[in-house]
Amino acid sequence: MTTTFGSASAAPGELDTGRLDVGETRDGTTIGLPVAVLNGAEDGKTLYVQAVSDGDELNGLGVVNQFVPQVDPQELAGTILVTGIVNYHAFQVAEHRNPIDDTKMNRAYPGDPNGTSSERIAAATFDAAERADLIVDLHQGSTSRMINEVRVRCGPHHRIHRECLELAKAFGVGHVLDQKGPDGQLARAAPDEGIPTIDPELGGAVGWDDESIRLGVEGMFRVLRYYDFLPGDVDTDLQTRASGFDQYGSPTGGLVTFQQELGASVSRGDTLFEVTDTFGTLKSRITADNDGVFWRRRRLPQVATGEYVCSVGTDIDEF
Repeated sequence: MTTTFGSASAAPGELDTGRLDVGETRDGTTIGLPVAVLNGAEDGKTLYVQAVSDGDELNGLGVVNQFVPQVDPQELAGTILVTGIVNYHAFQVAEHRNPIDDTKMNRAYPGDPNGTSSERIAAATFDAAERADLIVDLHQGSTSRMINEVRVRCGPHHRIHRECLELAKAFGVGHVLDQKGPDGQLARAAPDEGIPTIDPELGGAVGWDDESIRLGVEGMFRVLRYYDFLPGDVDTDLQTRASGFDQYGSPTGGLVTFQQELGASVSRGDTLFEVTDTFGTLKSRITADNDGVFWRRRRLPQVATGEYVCSVGTDIDEF
């Protein structure tokens, strides 16, 4: 059966690309998000994939750019629906938030077809996501430096929490943040509709990072094989899971020097970073409040009082 998504329409065994209309620009030009349909030659599940719901998070776009051409619809069982760029306006100006309504797109789901710019885009892409059996919403740690990880955002008491964890383990980048996310995230809204959803956070970069993209492409193919879209076996390795997240700001202004590497295990009391003045005099030394994994850090060394510096994943186990 032919599958349609926006203006893309693919018969079994075919790939087609097109546009999903989500409104107009200020001069009346139609806004069309780039979308793709990979319609397998055999019946199977439906996977929805999207990237760039935050306009400066481009590693997911790098994954889509490399992953889609490598999938042969003739070998595929099931259907893959892809939105390559969700946050149209933010992407055009390389900003995180939609500049039309100053909204973080991944706080707008499930959206409103009669709402703001972001709510309308969220509603249109959520309609596509609801057609799926599984959802992968590709992100990165904005322009901060961060480990490669997958987020499960439905919360540990959600009825399909186990299924979301299974999808995260299949993606398999090694680290998982298993913590209920803010309202409006796709990875919060879609599980409420019974659809297992993950939010891979593929590193952090200005532009994109080749290693994170490589891991993301591998993760996508692991998901395709694990859920029988493609033939092949998948070994699911133990994942390091954090259920908590400590964030640290600077108690003073100055220049930051980090004492931990990303991904390193830290113990309570270990020094995370120091802040010096312009001439190297120590002003502050910040230590870990809890045992955990050094998860994320700011990119630039200069900080003002109270400004974000780093994060440590806590309550660590393996699954």
